[in-house]
Amino acid sequence: MSHPAALVLEDGSVFRGISIGAQSGVSSTTVGEVVFNTSLSGYQEILTDPSYTDQFIALTCPHIGNVGINIEDFESQKIYAQGLIIRQLPFKTSNWRQYQSLNEFLIAQNVVGIAEIDTRRLTQLIREQGAMKGTIITGQAIDDTMIAQGTEQAQAWHGLPGVNLAQTVTTATPYYWQGGGQWQPQSPFSSTVLAPPKFRVLAYDFGIKFSSLRQLHDLGCEILVVPANMEASEALSYQPDGIFLSNGPGDPGACTEAIFAVQAFLKAQIPLFGICLGHQLLALASGGSTRKMKFGHHGGNHPVKDLKQNKVMITSQNHGFVVDEVSLPAALTITHRSLFDQSIQGLRHKYAPALSFQGHPEAGPGPTDGYGLFDDFLKLMENHKLLSSTSSVTKIV
Repeated sequence: MSHPAALVLEDGSVFRGISIGAQSGVSSTTVGEVVFNTSLSGYQEILTDPSYTDQFIALTCPHIGNVGINIEDFESQKIYAQGLIIRQLPFKTSNWRQYQSLNEFLIAQNVVGIAEIDTRRLTQLIREQGAMKGTIITGQAIDDTMIAQGTEQAQAWHGLPGVNLAQTVTTATPYYWQGGGQWQPQSPFSSTVLAPPKFRVLAYDFGIKFSSLRQLHDLGCEILVVPANMEASEALSYQPDGIFLSNGPGDPGACTEAIFAVQAFLKAQIPLFGICLGHQLLALASGGSTRKMKFGHHGGNHPVKDLKQNKVMITSQNHGFVVDEVSLPAALTITHRSLFDQSIQGLRHKYAPALSFQGHPEAGPGPTDGYGLFDDFLKLMENHKLLSSTSSVTKIV
């Protein structure tokens, strides 16, 4: 039996549908920022991306849930999104890998959702007005009083600007990544690995995704994942060959501890690779600034131009903030641009071995055109190790 639900936006817009997921039939209200994602597949990866913390995901593809949920496609250990907004949830699912339906997954994760609404109208509204705060209301019956209260809740909610959400999703303690989507804490940079790693990478967890860790692991890196607030002195004490700055939710300007750490890494000339939030932190640490976008970039079909190679790649994107080009310091060079709005998509530091990318090159989910950026990070570490060994030889002589 389906129960009513409503999505109410801060501007008073109302979308009525049916409740899916948690609290179906139970009177409740949940508040978050409403954004739309244009991906045609990968709803499991999208839901478990920590970058969606405090957001409602409206998927523009009309049929969501056809292949259920499987063990292999998680990007984290749980759903971080506030809720899911879709056009239609299928009654039947079919996939040989699935172990539960999307609706069962939402219920198990205690995440609310709404279906049977006009997602096309909602998307057009967000494109015109920008990402808005909203409230999902569920209950046996939803009257005008509940709608009015939901609107007030959305308007009163603090939103994302100025909020350090990376602190809420990061790991509490460092852990050593073993690969395959499993957390298996060991001694940092253990000497018992079967094959010596090519590089030892320290990865800052601002909301890190399994796909990023898998990609680095598959390239021969040994990875220690550390909390978002780890001080630079402690991070450097592990003597990593490079530092990876992950994606994550919230306002990058609020991540002051991370910005100070990145400044120290730049000064220490340690190789850096930042993606999404990590990209923005590199810009902030170098003297730039960021700004909130109208409705952000969320999807797996975003064209980005590599300015050096004069090539276009199709990328996966998920961000609501962007580096403000007006503030860009002379120390940073723009390497990539969005062909949707010409916003900055890639940066390289002129005086330190550091590069960054605004999209999600690990392709979880999405196209794999950005994989080569991980190779660029490996080249930075190779050069760093070569320079370090040369310096050591010079000092000995």
